[in-house]
Amino acid sequence: MMKNITLALDEATIEAGRVYAARHQTTLNGLVRDLLARAVMTDRQASLTEMFRLMDGYPGHSGGSHWTRHDLYDR
Repeated sequence: MMKNITLALDEATIEAGRVYAARHQTTLNGLVRDLLARAVMTDRQASLTEMFRLMDGYPGHSGGSHWTRHDLYDR
């Protein structure tokens, strides 16, 4: 479900955005939506990459200990 938001931009930016969007066969709304989605996904991907880098770099030695499911969830 798409939700509407309100943005405050100066007229020159809005007009330049409309011209740019038209050159790329989209609307100003579509352009803003795409740019925001790309920014968010890039940030998420960077976070995931960093988490995996940290996990891969951690030795994770248990010292030979083994746990059963019961041991891990015993409360």
